[in-house]
Amino acid sequence: MSTAALAADALAARQAPEAAPDARPRRRPRIAGTTTERLPVRACSGDDLGRQAARAGQRVRRPAVAEAPALRLTRRGRMLLTAVSVIVFGSAVVVLGLRVTGVLEPGPHFTHTVPVQVAPGQSLWSIAQETNPTQDPALVVEKIADLNKLGSAADVVPGQTLQIPIAG
Repeated sequence: MSTAALAADALAARQAPEAAPDARPRRRPRIAGTTTERLPVRACSGDDLGRQAARAGQRVRRPAVAEAPALRLTRRGRMLLTAVSVIVFGSAVVVLGLRVTGVLEPGPHFTHTVPVQVAPGQSLWSIAQETNPTQDPALVVEKIADLNKLGSAADVVPGQTLQIPIAG
């Protein structure tokens, strides 16, 4: 027997008056078509019914609305969630790393360079437009300045020979 059942029996024995020895147990009425087997009884403790709390003089707190059970993930669900988060964060790290190194930067790919002598009145912008008409002149000017180690466009003088990148 469980502890709760023993305690309930002891409490019932204290509260109930002693039965007379000649008293017979109460009989249940018989219903036609039923068996005499005992029906299974659903076990529950006094806490579930609120009996012990009511006896102790305490209020029984009952939720007004049935509380939803907490979300519980199975082992497969946890593994799937972990795998998806690793893939998402891993791909973000790879994309950011490629952006930092310049691999994913859009722009022209220059295949070779040609020497060009600067004429009077020419600027890096006009040279970039003449040599690479299909490319953005700003990108070409930047590349010309990098190849020829120029600090600014004012460093160009007529008669100077510059290496000009050509997009392929």
